[in-house]
Amino acid sequence: MSNDQQERSQFSLLKERRFAPLFWTQFFGAFNDNVFKSSLLILIAFSASYRVAMEINTLNNIAAMLFILPFFLFSALAGEIAEKYEKSMLIRRIKLFEIAIMVLASVAFYFSNVAGLLLLLFFAGVQSTFFGPIKYSIIPQHLKPSELVGGNAWIESGTFLAILLGTILGGLLTKMDNGPTWISVAIVIVSILGWLASRKIPTADAPSPDITIKFNPFTETWKTLKIVHEIRSVYLACLSISWFWFLGASYLTQLPNYTKTALNGDQTVVTLLLALFSIGIATGSLLCERLSGHKVEIGLVPLGSIGLTVFGADLYFAHTLSTTTVDFMTFIAIPSNFRVLFDFIMIGVSGGLYIVPLYAMIQERCNPTKRSRTIAALNILNALFMVVSAVSAMIFLSILELTIPQFFLIIAIMNAAVAWYIYRTVPEFLMRFIIWVITHTMYRVKHTNLHNIPDEGPAILVCNHVSYMDALIIGGACRRPVRFVMLKPIYHLPVLHFVFSTAKAIPIHSKSIDPDTYHTAFDKISEELNNGEVVCIFPEGKLTTDGAVGTFKNGVEKILQRNPVPVVPMALKGLWGSFFSHKDGGALTTKPHRFWSKVELEAGELIAASAANAESLEVKVKAIRGDSR
Repeated sequence: MSNDQQERSQFSLLKERRFAPLFWTQFFGAFNDNVFKSSLLILIAFSASYRVAMEINTLNNIAAMLFILPFFLFSALAGEIAEKYEKSMLIRRIKLFEIAIMVLASVAFYFSNVAGLLLLLFFAGVQSTFFGPIKYSIIPQHLKPSELVGGNAWIESGTFLAILLGTILGGLLTKMDNGPTWISVAIVIVSILGWLASRKIPTADAPSPDITIKFNPFTETWKTLKIVHEIRSVYLACLSISWFWFLGASYLTQLPNYTKTALNGDQTVVTLLLALFSIGIATGSLLCERLSGHKVEIGLVPLGSIGLTVFGADLYFAHTLSTTTVDFMTFIAIPSNFRVLFDFIMIGVSGGLYIVPLYAMIQERCNPTKRSRTIAALNILNALFMVVSAVSAMIFLSILELTIPQFFLIIAIMNAAVAWYIYRTVPEFLMRFIIWVITHTMYRVKHTNLHNIPDEGPAILVCNHVSYMDALIIGGACRRPVRFVMLKPIYHLPVLHFVFSTAKAIPIHSKSIDPDTYHTAFDKISEELNNGEVVCIFPEGKLTTDGAVGTFKNGVEKILQRNPVPVVPMALKGLWGSFFSHKDGGALTTKPHRFWSKVELEAGELIAASAANAESLEVKVKAIRGDSR
């Protein structure tokens, strides 16, 4: 695949049947839910025909609870059904259920039946509960591993834009003459559009057709939650996503009152801030694929969490209270408000960078036969964290009587604490972040023919050795995790030792100097290859001192004797002369004079173990490198 084709892949997904129908099905569903919810809540608040003998805030809380309750009750069942049956058929039936709900809702709107509308809001939550596990578990069945980030980016972007547009349309329809009639027409038409889109979704076979479905919501919920504990990195990724929903619920729930009390803005300012937040989420989500190099790059997660903390905390300092209530045109005309607008859009961007790699990571790493139940468990955790966010707001705002800006500052600090716990528990996040920062600030790395590296199974990468950054650049470019074999002194370099040890690099040394390390290294290499991993070696055995490719030692032949696996020759170009190379007297001894240098990593054709030896691989690597250094 050429680089141009890779760069187009994210946008081309919207033209392909294996993804586009799912995207539009999800978009119309999220859009319809929010048209229904927002219009219902506005009518209850402002229309005399929908008034009930209950305080408005209490009724709003009941409505929110009714929509979220099904996620606690039915997520486990939804996950089991998604594992047992073919998914495209399930989606079509779920969308038919949505049409039925919206037809009944139109009748309830006609008769101004608030109780009936609240009951149907509950069933709308049920419909969303059953769609969620299918939506995320079907993506890896239809997309290639290199497309997971792009697919999830579109789903998250579409979801938040649908929430925004649905909320706005719901509000506009309530202000029209015969508003309930227009709302009824809209929600029925959109539900039909969603069903039509779902009819184009390709077949996705059931991963566990023999699973036994049980209807006890309590025991099955507990069993479903236990599934997510089976892989620790997946469990912590789920907690991280749920924490984002805690933050998102906290911001969006307090947004109207924050606008009123801290900014003295009207409803149009609320809509403006909601729009900026949603556009930010969409932008951050779509940036993920480009920044990650078309692979699941969890190094973006710490970048996102830093943004969530920095820009969330800045809201405490950024707001300025106007002397009179202002609309959005007056609000944006006041220069001091630009900081608030910037913070909201950057919180959204940071959220997109944070959440998309986590979803892709879960899809990639969880057991494929339990993927739907893992997503179901995630939905339960999301619902729980959203409830906790409401309780936290009550404690901080009502009991402790803090202001909303103070509450935003507290949750930003809490986000930093949660991030520190997760990254300390799973250092891989921080390790990938360090690699991403180094390879995207010091170098501009071009990747060529990396698709020659097998998507699965053991393989050996052999590459020329130019600088101390070689392993980081290769590791940052390859989609699969790579186990690097490197000289023990390099392995123990400050800062880089954390990266190398977390990446499970294998230190090696000369047999005459450190025979124990030498023999242990070959045993470890064999173990990793037996486990189906990719191992990268630098057969020269040391950094080049003149920029040329040195003689390949026969260690690669010793490895292939024990593990006859395919070999991919590779070449690094453009690193000679950098601060971390040996040009002009030695690495790390001269002042750095090149930043954001152009570097290329090119892979050659896969070579069978029987055709690989040190001499032939040296010739291949030299040919790939050419005249570049």
